[in-house]
Amino acid sequence: MPQVIVLPHAQLCPEGTVLDVPEGKSLCEALVENDVEIEHACEMSCACTTCHVIIREGFQSLNSSSDDEEDLLDAAWGLESTSRLSCQVKLGKQDITIEIPKYTINHARENH
Repeated sequence: MPQVIVLPHAQLCPEGTVLDVPEGKSLCEALVENDVEIEHACEMSCACTTCHVIIREGFQSLNSSSDDEEDLLDAAWGLESTSRLSCQVKLGKQDITIEIPKYTINHARENH
C-alpha cells in the first residue's frame, strides 16, 4: 500500500503526516478521510483549483492529468511543473510526497 507523505501546512496539517492509502484511491478523498481538510469547493468534480497540491516526490507514478485538469491548473496559486488537482490524482504503487500550497483562489472558504 503506497504512503502519502504530507509536508507540514500551517493550518491544515501543522506537523505533517504520513497516510497509508490504497492504490487507485483519489488523493483528495484520502486526505479528507484522514482529517487533512484540504479545500474541494467543487466537491471533487474537476471544476475548480481549491484542491491544488504540488507533488514533491513520486510524480511519475501517478495517473496522467486530463486536458480539463491542465486548463484549470493554469489558474492555481503557486503553480509548479508537478502541480496536480488532488481530486484527479489516483494513487499508484509508489509513495508520494505532497505539499499543500499556502493559498487557494477560494475567497469564500467555509469554517473560517
